[in-house]
Amino acid sequence: MKFALKVVAVSALMAVSGLALAQKGETVRIAFMDPLSGPFANVGQNQLKSWQFAAERLSGAKNPAGVKFEVVGFDNKGSPQESLNTLKAAIDQGFRYVTQGNGSGAAMAILDAVSKHNERNPGKELIYLNYAAVDPALTNEKCDYWHFRLDADTTMKMEALTTFMKDQPKVSKVYLLNQNYSHGQQVARYFKEGISRKRPDVKIVGEDLHPIGQVKDFAPYVAKIKQSGADTIVTGNWGADLTLFVKALNDAGLKVPMYTYYSGVTGTPTALAAGGEGEVYVVGYAHSNHTGDIGQMSADFKKKFNDDYYTYATYNGVNLLGAAMAKAKSTNPVQVAKAMEGLTVKSFAGEVTMRASDHQLQQTMYVTKWQKVDKKNAYSVENTGFTFAPIKQMDPYVSSTPTSCQMKRPSGG
Repeated sequence: MKFALKVVAVSALMAVSGLALAQKGETVRIAFMDPLSGPFANVGQNQLKSWQFAAERLSGAKNPAGVKFEVVGFDNKGSPQESLNTLKAAIDQGFRYVTQGNGSGAAMAILDAVSKHNERNPGKELIYLNYAAVDPALTNEKCDYWHFRLDADTTMKMEALTTFMKDQPKVSKVYLLNQNYSHGQQVARYFKEGISRKRPDVKIVGEDLHPIGQVKDFAPYVAKIKQSGADTIVTGNWGADLTLFVKALNDAGLKVPMYTYYSGVTGTPTALAAGGEGEVYVVGYAHSNHTGDIGQMSADFKKKFNDDYYTYATYNGVNLLGAAMAKAKSTNPVQVAKAMEGLTVKSFAGEVTMRASDHQLQQTMYVTKWQKVDKKNAYSVENTGFTFAPIKQMDPYVSSTPTSCQMKRPSGG
């Protein structure tokens, strides 16, 4: 009888404290917070579908914890303030996992709010999975125990990109065009630092920071680029700000090699195709022509939505969660966060590791080039007949950058 009472007491304590073990078939809900309206809605809608598709694909027997993942969309309109409103709504609805990626300003707001919530509400902690906000501060001076970044940050991407560009003799005069917020500012800063270290002969012949999501006509910027005599463009722009820039380049007939982060994001490939086979490069942790499971996922996503699956961080994110939950034998964020630190899982490009010191995923990087589809690179991006073909693959150590993170861990964390 005493033993039975002890079992009941322990079970009740575990239920109250939220430490129940992960059960096969249990549903883990993830709140997605990104623009589902406004100028970047097409990107947000694609990425919500990508999270939901990956969650469905990797649920149940497809993950070692045997749990079911469910992703629900919240429209933060790309705004830090709206992100706080959506976060509050998600908390009120009982979500314990949140994900966001479009905009480092919104990311900073969510990171800070999650940290404060967790400190004030023991037993109701949240984990924030950042799948695309790449400001280095998020895993350096602003790093937080409850934040895990699935994308490579700007320093990592720029380390990979400048490593590639230093061997391109045609690169001589560079024009920088970026959105005027933390991400765009960091792209410009780290490009200048990286290229001066590796190719001090390269000159910056022009630089612009423009309002994010507000410029409707990039013709004046294109005119400045033409006048500068630039032989290379570097831009971290994404969404409508890159699509409209490409259209302006097409309209002006300006063919300048362009090095980018996000040319594969919704809308931009179609604009690139209108200009033909220009010299456009992308640096990232994936590309359009993977084979195996991820290649099949891309094909199935295209068949289902007539859209491209390009946010492969969703695949890594769901896989990491499943592995961490299996390791922790729990779906509770406190146990899962601890299990995710230092965790290595097999990905579509070798192994990826969630670095424990700053919660920055370490992963393979690629440089890809825009070209017409061929037998080797057959995936038609946005049904254009063009693709992003991998031309350089770099192991994780090449782009790995040091961190200044001094992470404050919860007791026992």
